[in-house]
Amino acid sequence: MSTPSADPGTPSPAVAAPLAASVGDPAAVPDSGQGGGRRGSLGPVGLVLAGGLSVQFGAALAVTLMPRAGALGVVTLRLAVAAVVMLLVCRPRLRGHSRADWGTVVVFGAAMAGMNGLFYQAVDRIPLGPAVTLEVIGPLALSVLASRRAVNLVWAGLALAGVFLLGGGGFDGLDPVGAAFALAAGAMWAAYIVFSARTGRRFPQADGLALAMGVGALLFLPLGIVESGAELIDPVTLGLGAGVALLSSVLPYTLELLALRRLPAPTFAVLMSLEPAIAAGAGFLVLDQALSAAQSAAIALVVAASIGAVRTQVGRRKRQAPTVS
Repeated sequence: MSTPSADPGTPSPAVAAPLAASVGDPAAVPDSGQGGGRRGSLGPVGLVLAGGLSVQFGAALAVTLMPRAGALGVVTLRLAVAAVVMLLVCRPRLRGHSRADWGTVVVFGAAMAGMNGLFYQAVDRIPLGPAVTLEVIGPLALSVLASRRAVNLVWAGLALAGVFLLGGGGFDGLDPVGAAFALAAGAMWAAYIVFSARTGRRFPQADGLALAMGVGALLFLPLGIVESGAELIDPVTLGLGAGVALLSSVLPYTLELLALRRLPAPTFAVLMSLEPAIAAGAGFLVLDQALSAAQSAAIALVVAASIGAVRTQVGRRKRQAPTVS
């Protein structure tokens, strides 16, 4: 953009549905009719922002864990702990699903695993704020392509200007491999949004997400074992990995679901557009990753482009909605 965050600076499945709605799938999540008043929306907005802070500070904690467990090991712990929590809480039914249902879940789980793996490879090489900024280009591009409106060329241009600034005109200021990983994570994020919405239509409540989390954890487990081996079962590493999973998945998921009960999905999607800025703050406070003036301006441009694309899509849907007399 449901349940634990799939990752990093990435949204939880609770985020994916509103984002799917913003890129042309209005059925993905219903707008709440209870988020209308200004006073009534302050509480849910606070929950969303708290969830965003939790996700990004969880990602910052993950970066500090990488020297001990490696990027792939951290992803493995994150996915495994989140999957165990989700499967225990949801207890999804395994029988009675079609082959198409299972195919959707497997692709969703693979997209989730790929998004997490690529993102953590990125933050192992470049600062957290720029990594999330480059990653958000994926869902932003999905929104622009889905809307097919000329005004979205403006948002695309703003985003590209932001990417240009981040790269110092040629990615001289950032590790090009790390930047490539972040952009690839963004592409997987776009796939994640699409298949999150499809999974939500095929499975009740969060059952599909819990199963997809299990698939993602199983797919990543061999990679984590190869890179980290016995380090994965070290008590300190396990404890820190569980902390990453709770901060980046369980806590934000709970907060987001509470917020979505009272907050319209488009408003939610706009708030999620602030993720790059939150990530930059977390990187500075936890990892001492200071940004240059150009990088700060780049993040502001991408945030503005993301908010503009969401609001353009929302305005389009409102104009197309039939009036009831």
